[in-house]
Amino acid sequence: MTILARKLRVVDYFTLGWGTMVGVGWLVVMDDWLLRGGVLGGVLGFAIGGALLLPIGYVYGQLVMAMPDAAGEVAYTAKVFPQSVSFATGWMMILAYFIVCPWEAVAIGKIAGYIFPALDSIELYRVAGRPVYLPHLVIGLGLTGLITLLNYRGIRLSATFQNWTAFGTLALFAVFVGFGVTRGSTANFPPLFTHSPFVSVLLVMQVVPYFMTGYESVGKAAEEASPEFRGRGFFTAIWMAIVVGILFYTIVIAAVGYVAPWRQLTGEKFMTAVAFERAVGSRWIVSVILAAALLSLFKVFNGNFVAASRLLFAMGRRGLVDRRVAYVHPGNQTPSFAVLCVGLATAASMFLGDAILVPITEVGSVASAAGWLAACAAYYRMGPPARERLVALVGVTVGLLMILMKVVPAVPGHFSGYEWLALGIWISIGLGLGWRERSGIRSE
Repeated sequence: MTILARKLRVVDYFTLGWGTMVGVGWLVVMDDWLLRGGVLGGVLGFAIGGALLLPIGYVYGQLVMAMPDAAGEVAYTAKVFPQSVSFATGWMMILAYFIVCPWEAVAIGKIAGYIFPALDSIELYRVAGRPVYLPHLVIGLGLTGLITLLNYRGIRLSATFQNWTAFGTLALFAVFVGFGVTRGSTANFPPLFTHSPFVSVLLVMQVVPYFMTGYESVGKAAEEASPEFRGRGFFTAIWMAIVVGILFYTIVIAAVGYVAPWRQLTGEKFMTAVAFERAVGSRWIVSVILAAALLSLFKVFNGNFVAASRLLFAMGRRGLVDRRVAYVHPGNQTPSFAVLCVGLATAASMFLGDAILVPITEVGSVASAAGWLAACAAYYRMGPPARERLVALVGVTVGLLMILMKVVPAVPGHFSGYEWLALGIWISIGLGLGWRERSGIRSE
């Protein structure tokens, strides 16, 4: 049996974890974040929400070291729970990763249209009142084809692409934030909260799971570690991804609130870029921001593509979905069939246009939290030392609260009809696949 190529190092796992986590939300939906919570509400929402993920990150570090399996949460839960639980967990985590791919494919069309307004033309149809333009589709489909090809050809090629785009994003981020804040003022911060402080922070925390999903993707590529790799490196990469992710999000929210009167800009397209342009008074800083956004978009698309395809591959290998997705290309040593499935599904989802952006954020948050909860519960059931059982219990509690924040009608910001519809469709597809493959399910 052909095995996956073993070529990844600690730096590759960090750029996979952090790169899968931080995309272009800081440019595309900054107005949504600030309208939810205000500047301080946004900063606290991401800081608290991110810090609550550290216990979960600790659990994942322990699990990946003990079980370096591309199945991730499926493998962890299969040790202590029925296969129905491991299937449901894996199916939700595939959603958490996959759902980001069409998000980014749609976002690149929006960014391209901002740079070249002529691309906002040739309207084909509308979804939920939002236009779908032909040039946007062509650009998004082109990027989807590129990412699919990279992952089909080999993990080393994909990892090199991930490294360059991740560190390039950080470098450009340092440039535009460092220069922009020299022109800002604390007078621009108010209102610090858009609702009461508690509700403001809560509304922002509800989307944190979606925008912080990715650190656990390290486990999905665990089978592709180089022969010299040491297991502790998984733990290091996961915690570094979470900490750098928290710093990135809180800094960029604070910076946008500092450089310009943000409340006046919430109606602007890409208000992050507009805020810095007004502060500096020059277009060059917008070019830097858009370059950073494009690099960030490439890496988060690629990172989530890697995670989704590996998890789909691993579920096929276990007989939880069609076994054909477990095929490994004999030359490239990649899960080529799973890669093609994710690529085609991404391309198809793109045709829904940018009306999917905010609902995807909400559904992705619940899917991620469900996977985190299941992984922590599995670790707790495995009977680790008392201190680690306590950490796992904290992780279970955090995951459960993150789910309840979105599904309980009494909580501000709960699911609307579109989110329930999207989640219901995904669950129905999973139930259908699970029923079809039930006779072939086996444990490894």
